[in-house]
Order: sequence, then structure tokens, then C-alpha cells
Amino acid sequence: MSLSTPSKIDLKNLTLSELTNFVSDRGLPSFRAKQIFSWLYRPGITSFEQMTDLSKALRESLADEVFFSTLSPSVKEVSTDGTIKYGFLLSDGKMIESVLIPEGDRNTLCVSSQVGCAMDCKFCLTGTMGFIRNLTAAEIVNQVCAVLEDMKKTGQDNLNNLVFMGMGEPLANFDNLIKSLEILMDDQGLDFSDRRITVSTCGIAPKIVELGKLVKVNLAISLHAADNTTRDMLMPINKTFPIEVLLDACRAFPLPKRKRIMFEYILIKDVNDSDRDAHKLAALLQGIPCKINLLPCNEAPALPYKRPSNNRVNSFQQILWDAEYTVILRSSRGADISAACGQLATKHKKNAQP
Repeated sequence: MSLSTPSKIDLKNLTLSELTNFVSDRGLPSFRAKQIFSWLYRPGITSFEQMTDLSKALRESLADEVFFSTLSPSVKEVSTDGTIKYGFLLSDGKMIESVLIPEGDRNTLCVSSQVGCAMDCKFCLTGTMGFIRNLTAAEIVNQVCAVLEDMKKTGQDNLNNLVFMGMGEPLANFDNLIKSLEILMDDQGLDFSDRRITVSTCGIAPKIVELGKLVKVNLAISLHAADNTTRDMLMPINKTFPIEVLLDACRAFPLPKRKRIMFEYILIKDVNDSDRDAHKLAALLQGIPCKINLLPCNEAPALPYKRPSNNRVNSFQQILWDAEYTVILRSSRGADISAACGQLATKHKKNAQP
């Protein structure tokens, strides 16, 4: 973790184009921006002194004027199924969590976008924290950098997928989300393919279309109900952007050929798991290129909801299959370390509201 002087600019908050403007304003040739930018995202780089293709005078000048932040895990928990939860202590003492999910020879990182969350979804522990603050673009990107560093210690470098499904609502931190995505996908930086990045939203409809216009990434919608009455109860955001408005935004999302929107649906016993709910969901999504991701509810003592029986889950899935949807039944990963979907909620005392 970098403790820095507030007056200094964190270069990891700058896209390559912004860094180009920064160096140009100081009378430096624009190619210096690419040099500096590529150094920022190389493994093991923690100081300007290591940027050996820059002159000593330039390195000293940069160190005087700016800095670049890093994160390192202050907590690391490993599940019996191999899932790893990282706790990152930020420079202001707040804590966030990221989750690395191994899947055979592939690895997916679940990235956080906020400290806490204001959406107050009733099945999600993060919502019980309330909203504390947005993460900067650097804090978002540094989660990825830190996990890559940790993976390299064990000889791994195959971080294949990034999913913005951690703490917070990504579209409620829109500007920093877009900036972080640009940095993550820049071929001078971390060079992630847009096909390997998924942004999940609980349904801030106006930002969905804007997201698709600004960046090409996969879109996931946390739907979790097929009618407004149930969704109003589970997800307060639905009272502002009801299902009809949300699905209109999904239809307007600029979707490349052969790509589909992922609709996420947590199955909660006696709330949204009936055959009638499954038939309503099948009718609701007609005409939208999509796949459906079913996840039986992850139970937690602080939440009132229960997991449906396996028979109930299978029946729900079969109805959607019969309606010719691609349906993925997700197994819960990392539940024993509170790293499963909806379980991220740091208990660090400094996460309290000021």
C-alpha cells in the first residue's frame, strides 16, 4: 500500500491519453507517456528508479511531483475449493475484498468497485455495510495488479477473466469504472481483452447504454425476479428503474454479433423459485440475446433467506431449458471463507462511516 502526499497525482489514475497530456504539458515528447505507462503495470515495479529507460533527471523529477500507488493484500484466505479471498487495506484505512476463482487451468478475478454499497439488495451482505465511498480508478486496477503479483509467486500468470461483481455497484461509480476499464484493456498496460471482462449491474438503466457506447465489455444483469412486486422487495433500485425500463436498456445495449447478455438470478426459497416464476422469466426475456445464470442463494446468519432444494433448482432450470434458453447453474465457490456471491462484507473497524 502506498501512503502518499495528497497533493501529488497518482499516475495510475490516468489513462494513457491523460498521461500523454501530462507529459506534453511538461514539455516532454509524447513517447515518454507510453514508456512510463508500460512501466506502471509491469510486475514488481514499485519506484521510478526502476524505470531504467528514463533518464535519471526525469526519474527524479517524476518522484518529486507525482507517485504511483500499489496494493498488497493485508488479508488472504484460501477456501477448501481453492477460491482465494484477498482483503486490501486502502490508504485511508478502508478495506475492500477481491476474490480469485480457479476453474481448471483458468482463473477469474471478482473485482470491487466501491467500499460498501448503496443499493441495499436484501440478499447481499455487502449492502448491510451501506455505502462508504467510491474506489478510484487506481484502486480498481491495483486489485488486478496485486493479484497478478501474488499469482506469480506460485508460478501462475493465467488470469483469464475479470468480473466486476465484487463489492459495490459498478455503474454507480461510472467515471472511475470507465477509466479503469480503459487502463485494463490498453495494450501498453495490462492488455486484457474486452471479451474477458464482464461488468455486472443491479439495473441502473440509463448507464447501461452509455457503458456499451464507451467500451466493449460483456454485460451481466442482476435480475433475481421476473415481476416488479418481487423485485421491488429484493432490490430497491427496481422502484427507480422497474423491470420494463431495465429490459428496454438491455435491448438498446450495443451488443456485437454472437454476444449475449448474462442475466443473473439468485434462487431464494419460497420467494422467486417456483415453476410459475420460471415460466414468467422465460416469457420476460423473449427476444433478448441472452443466457441465464442461476445461483442458489448463499445463506448467511445476517440474512433471512434460504437455499431452495436441489429438486426445486432442477425444476426451475428445466423449465428454462424447455423454453430453449442457455442456462448455467453456478455452484457456490468460497462459501467457507465468505467469498461466495453476495457474501463480501468486510468487518474491518475502519470501514465504519466517519
